[in-house]
Amino acid sequence: LMCYSSIHVIGQNTKRESGRKVQLGNVNAAKTIADIIRTCLGPRAMMKMLLDPMGGIVMTNDGNAILREIQVQHPAAKSMIEISRTQDEEVGDGTTSVIILAGEMLAVAEHFLEQQMHPTVIIGAYRKALDDMISSLNKISTPVDVSNREILLKIIKSAINTKAISHWSDLACGIALDAVKTVEFEENGRKEIDIKNYAKVEKIPGGIIEDSCVLRGIMVNKDVTHPRMRRYIKNPRIVLLDCSLEYKKGESQTDIEITREEDFARILQMEEEYIQQICEDLIRIKPDLIITEKGISDLAQHYLMRANITAIRRVRKTDNNRIARACGARIVSRTDELRDEDVGTGARLFEVKKIGDEYFTFITDCKDPKACTIILRGASKEILAEVERNLQDAMQVCRNVLVDPQLVPGGGATEMAVSHTLTEKSKVMTGVEQWPYRAAAQALEVIPRTLIQNCGASTIRVLTSLRAKHTQEGSQTWGVNGETGALVDMKDLGIWEPLAVKLQTYKTAVETAVLLLRIDDIVSGHKKKGDDQSRSTGAPDAAQE
Repeated sequence: LMCYSSIHVIGQNTKRESGRKVQLGNVNAAKTIADIIRTCLGPRAMMKMLLDPMGGIVMTNDGNAILREIQVQHPAAKSMIEISRTQDEEVGDGTTSVIILAGEMLAVAEHFLEQQMHPTVIIGAYRKALDDMISSLNKISTPVDVSNREILLKIIKSAINTKAISHWSDLACGIALDAVKTVEFEENGRKEIDIKNYAKVEKIPGGIIEDSCVLRGIMVNKDVTHPRMRRYIKNPRIVLLDCSLEYKKGESQTDIEITREEDFARILQMEEEYIQQICEDLIRIKPDLIITEKGISDLAQHYLMRANITAIRRVRKTDNNRIARACGARIVSRTDELRDEDVGTGARLFEVKKIGDEYFTFITDCKDPKACTIILRGASKEILAEVERNLQDAMQVCRNVLVDPQLVPGGGATEMAVSHTLTEKSKVMTGVEQWPYRAAAQALEVIPRTLIQNCGASTIRVLTSLRAKHTQEGSQTWGVNGETGALVDMKDLGIWEPLAVKLQTYKTAVETAVLLLRIDDIVSGHKKKGDDQSRSTGAPDAAQE
């Protein structure tokens, strides 16, 4: 007999877990993440308070914002956090539901794994279920008239009701809708709604939330450069620059050797002439307001002031782009290329106001602005940050509806309807796949169930009656009223969600469940402290790992 001692194939300090243990571990990790967020669903949502490592506080009930702050160890939990971010970037809403749904999808799979069913079978069933979900979603959806302001406000309101600003929902809905309508523009039949770049949210602590509004124009946190410049101009002619109004030093380092004294005076004179030339280029066009992204030297300020031109310097590039979109100016990179059509005349008012202890520049009352600033007022930084996050969600929802005007009922009604359709389908399926398929259908019920739990009604009773309701014809829009936990028809409550959000939620949730079920091995290598030195010396054992 040849007795071998055990051979280390994988390096000694590498942990390896495989098989069932990993799968159940992944399921548990996903369930834990889902449990953290479970109370953040619906109008009775609780807030979470998080301390970040720097000691700052985040108070929120936006699924994505919470998970962003949590530090997790487990790789499966990390991918769960990733999906809420995807959801946020894609459609902006439904970050909480996607996590809860994915967690539930994995939780129902756990039962099959324990019965030694192979993951690929479950995955196949889930894939099939997803296709049917999408097709039944499309059946349930109803088209919406985008020009009808009432309906749009209702949709946004459904999205806001689960957030902290639900008290001011009318105000917030109006703000979101106005902002999105402003930045929406069509060219060559393609709709473009760029909220991120052109609808800027400016938070100013102080005042009350009711003071928040959408400006027909832009606000920048800057003051004029010279105290004697005008601070209030009607119908200003605006020039936007991308270059500095200072003497341009050479790009590379230049040395000048001077032998005669008057040469030095000549050099200084050249600098002055250069600036004077720039300013004359500007004054030639007779603007009232010059905004530049770079600096303005004292001499240039003097010339501009004599010409009665107001100047603002060091504006952020993004702000400059927004001003350009709002007043119709073009951003010019060289002063000698200024032409008359580059001047923006769209704004009717320029003024500098002092709010709190800072000066803010307002360029407002534009004719047809394609960019806007949303001003948020509120008591504290935390509240403002949360309101901003909520508004982002509201604007995203509004954008989704404008881009794809299809609606599905909210309040868990869609989930129940889809779940019912799938359960009916699974009855005619044969083979082993029907069980996971049916489980996927049941997993959808987690959304209405969580809504019922969060408002403290009796889960089993309400859910059973809801299930019964959905077996009847024409009651697909019945769901849970998240405030009271009673059954209501969503048509009457007016709670609707964009189809795009729902589709994305289902796709992402099922994909993630499938992804995590596929994993049967986790190898994690931990480097020891001494490893770094031995690697560099080319130690023989390092080569075997």
